[in-house]
Amino acid sequence: MNRILSKLAPPVLALPRPAKRLVALSLDMSLCVLSVWLAFYLRLGEWVALSGNALWAVAASIVIALPIFVVSGLYRAIFRYSGWPALLAVARAISIYGLLYASIFTAIGVAGVPRTVGIIQPILLLLLVGGSRVLARVWLNDEYQTRLKRAARPKVLIYGAGRSGRQLAAAMSNSHDMQVVGFLDDDDRLHGHVLNGLPLYKPEDLPELVMALSISSVLLAMPSIGRKRRNEILTAIRSAHVAVRTLPSMTDLAQGKVSVSDLRELDIDDLLGREPVAPNHLLLAKNITAKVVLVTGAGGSIGSELCRQILAQAPARLLLIEQSEFALYAIHQELEQRLAGQATVLVPLLASVQDAERMHEIMSTWRPDTVYHAAAYKHVPLVEHNPAEGVKNNVLGTLRTAQAAVDNAVADFVLVSTDKAVRPTNIMGASKRLAEMCLQALAAHASGTRFCMVRFGNVLGSSGSVVPKFRQQIQEGGPITLTHPEVTRFFMTIPEAAQLVIQAGAMAKGGDVFVLDMGQSVKIMDLAQRMIELSGLSLRHEQNPDGDIEIEITGLRPGEKLYEELLIGDDPRPTLHPRIMKAHETFLAWEVFQTRLKALELALYANDVGVIRLMMQELVTGYNPETEIVDWVYLQQEAQGAA
Repeated sequence: MNRILSKLAPPVLALPRPAKRLVALSLDMSLCVLSVWLAFYLRLGEWVALSGNALWAVAASIVIALPIFVVSGLYRAIFRYSGWPALLAVARAISIYGLLYASIFTAIGVAGVPRTVGIIQPILLLLLVGGSRVLARVWLNDEYQTRLKRAARPKVLIYGAGRSGRQLAAAMSNSHDMQVVGFLDDDDRLHGHVLNGLPLYKPEDLPELVMALSISSVLLAMPSIGRKRRNEILTAIRSAHVAVRTLPSMTDLAQGKVSVSDLRELDIDDLLGREPVAPNHLLLAKNITAKVVLVTGAGGSIGSELCRQILAQAPARLLLIEQSEFALYAIHQELEQRLAGQATVLVPLLASVQDAERMHEIMSTWRPDTVYHAAAYKHVPLVEHNPAEGVKNNVLGTLRTAQAAVDNAVADFVLVSTDKAVRPTNIMGASKRLAEMCLQALAAHASGTRFCMVRFGNVLGSSGSVVPKFRQQIQEGGPITLTHPEVTRFFMTIPEAAQLVIQAGAMAKGGDVFVLDMGQSVKIMDLAQRMIELSGLSLRHEQNPDGDIEIEITGLRPGEKLYEELLIGDDPRPTLHPRIMKAHETFLAWEVFQTRLKALELALYANDVGVIRLMMQELVTGYNPETEIVDWVYLQQEAQGAA
């Protein structure tokens, strides 16, 4: 019975409103007749034919009740308010009805109609009409609420009427989150047609469609298009002020049908304008497969992605070096889940790269073939406020790890460096250039280890990247904080950076400085505006005071540069890989460099920040600090001395 009633609910709710009102009126008319008949039975104790004077009682009930019900609004929204509000409305209407009906049949009296019928019948009618509303709610409410939720779903358009778009539309046909109302497609032959019940529109009509159809989002279902074409589409969509969600590339999609879960928020790497280059699998495997590999800083943004990429190449053993207990635990747990029966042995090791004895102990125990040194302090303002610790970790930590590698016959040592090492204006960049010089000097000192360094810019989604910060600020309603309107940066995705680091390391001959092709630099102001617009929001400024998100300029932080560079000189040379160049940077001979480093080390442990900066200026070509000393300890000591 329940199944039959459930099947009848959708057709009833699908009736036009006038038809629903007619059904309700007919039902209430029938209940008037039934209640009079029951009233006679309760009074006389026998069923009577509704004829003669009894028929007058029926006619009076209908003539009095229905107009009162209409005026009381019982038929305006029968099912939407079929709860307590509806029952109260029914009670009020029948109270008025009962007074009139009782006045006629009880107070005045009609021959052949017992006076008590004038009291019993209104009570019965109240129970029957109220009960009908309750039953309607029980029967139709679930289906009605489902329809209400579906009607309230955000309306979306799918960009791309190809196979992926059609599969996505089919997958979303029963979605409770979004309602697909049509397709956008570049093919002129499709415009004006209907595909699977959904109309096909011109992409140029999107701004008008947003207004006419209340579109909230566009779902980009063209996973096989190149990034350049994707950027052109996104640029066109931006002016419509709708949120954009997209499917991953075909290589990321699992085989089979596209599902709603494949949709993701648009990442800013979709706007980089870079066509990904397929990795050279021979280079990826060369220094990893069936070998013992060690990664320092394994829990960091780059270090953890290096571990993922390395694990995919099936090393015999992967040593994870990390000084943060939680970061080490997290990456170890993740990699354990990725093993899936793979023979690789994972070894999580708590250690600081500044601890020479610990690093020597680890390397002498497992004898790694390849070391990827990603451990570093890289947050520019923090290192600027804690310069001695930054230099200790980035320079002395690199030196001690490299020396442990030499002492234990490590074949390949790859340093993850940064574009901030080029003509640095901050301690972090200068320390990374000094770390590069350590390896260059060691490589020239006839060591058996092949040292190289890989230099690149910002990676999207790293702990120091602006992108997650901007995304959070947009979600919180703004403002987006930007240090300077002219700041530009190079960007690369973390997986691409990690793959290129591994491939560059496989090409090393000793002392090489590899530079990754980062594409065109990105103006951070433009990036922030694109993130706002592709979230379906608008930028608030003087010309648009009613916009959603404001960009607030806070001023450059200590040590921050407007522009970053990747090369100190102007003579990059190509390599076997189209995205990897080789730079030739000058450095000091090990004998001279070692003496200077010892002097620097004394200044570091004395925390003499002024001397540290002067010595680093002498050592690092182009280092030109643009701010005063902002070391917290130094400033506090100065303040206490002045007091």
